[in-house]
Amino acid sequence: MSENLFDPGDEPRGMTRPTASAPLAARLRPASVDDIVGQQHLLGPGAPLRAAIDNDRLRSVILWGPPGTGKTTLANVVAAATKSAFVELSAVTAGVKDVRSAIEQARARRQAVDRGTVLFIDEIHRFNKAQQDALLPAVEDGSVVLIGATTENPSFEVNAPLLSRSLLYRLEPLSDDDIATIVRRALDDPRGLAGHRLGDQALAALVAAADGDARAALTALEAAAATLDAPGEITAEAVRAALTGPRLRYDRAGDQHYDQISAFIKSLKGSDPDAAVYWMVRMLAAGEDPKFIARRMVIMASEDIGLADPNALVVAVAGFQALERVGLPEARFSLAETAIYLARAPKSNSVLRALAAADDAVARLGNAPVPPHLRDAHYRGAARLGHGKGYRYPHDDPRGWVEQRYLPEGLEPGTIYRPGSHGVEGDLDTWRAPPK
Repeated sequence: MSENLFDPGDEPRGMTRPTASAPLAARLRPASVDDIVGQQHLLGPGAPLRAAIDNDRLRSVILWGPPGTGKTTLANVVAAATKSAFVELSAVTAGVKDVRSAIEQARARRQAVDRGTVLFIDEIHRFNKAQQDALLPAVEDGSVVLIGATTENPSFEVNAPLLSRSLLYRLEPLSDDDIATIVRRALDDPRGLAGHRLGDQALAALVAAADGDARAALTALEAAAATLDAPGEITAEAVRAALTGPRLRYDRAGDQHYDQISAFIKSLKGSDPDAAVYWMVRMLAAGEDPKFIARRMVIMASEDIGLADPNALVVAVAGFQALERVGLPEARFSLAETAIYLARAPKSNSVLRALAAADDAVARLGNAPVPPHLRDAHYRGAARLGHGKGYRYPHDDPRGWVEQRYLPEGLEPGTIYRPGSHGVEGDLDTWRAPPK
């Protein structure tokens, strides 16, 4: 961050210009709003972000979206268009000292030459709370206009005070048509791969693999072109060889994490083993902690299957233990077996409902006294207090149970646990016949 604070004409305009050896995606980065492909909900005619950039009246914003959707490109466009000084920090390498230095220079610049500062922080989700808190006063008093870029859900990763003082813009994955347009531009642009050609099959393979990520498409295209000795036809085989596998968008603390675990659990509840195994494998492939998945299955076994199939909890715990003792990748078999078993098991939420009813009863009755016949009668003097008087020992009855009150006053039998009718739950206490 090298700038002359007192001679704004000497300051560099925009972000660093890429060299000829820079990656293709960097060389072809758009320099104006009109050059940007996609994100029409933000950049189309009349859209608020477009108007703010065109009029150089941008206020602090958080740009949230998957990789390769244009967050850094938008910052680059602002850098070229704004009359303010443009300062770029990366949350990967910058610390609190760098943030404070940028803010001090911004305030000095404002005082010396009455010029504002746009501060771009890439991957702002990587800043910890202290680093984000250091930004707050400068954003609040207007010393800097913040542009924060993140692939993670800001609701989880950006401090609420900072988020409340910024506009949040969500960038969507680019459409297949958008990716195709960007690829064709790369083949026509002298800064790109002019002279190369791409057949329909190769283009289709590239677009499908990119999955809305322009940077991924251009990186794979450049790698495929590098297999040729001279500009020419880039084949579908060369494109496929350049691809490293499916691009799975996933952040372990954001919306993909919560959305996909939600889909997994709902598939188990909905008794769909195909969907359950799909979501589980997708999360594992994206890097999710397998113990998190195993823990959720243990919880689900009691919460949503419960006494309809008591073995479900045994299977879920065994799956968790297998993971701990064997580890991945072999434990995938145990996790898949567990998921399929839970999906196919009969369902009951009577345990969940019983806990909720008990929570309500405890909150409502408070310190309800223990009925005297249930109180501890094993210590000296307990009998004189009436403890245990009238208690009937179930094993003294040949049926193994007796009818007596176990609840405190204010609660009636059947108000906490109400058995479900699925699986074996309805038959669990058929052995207990009412007394004659």
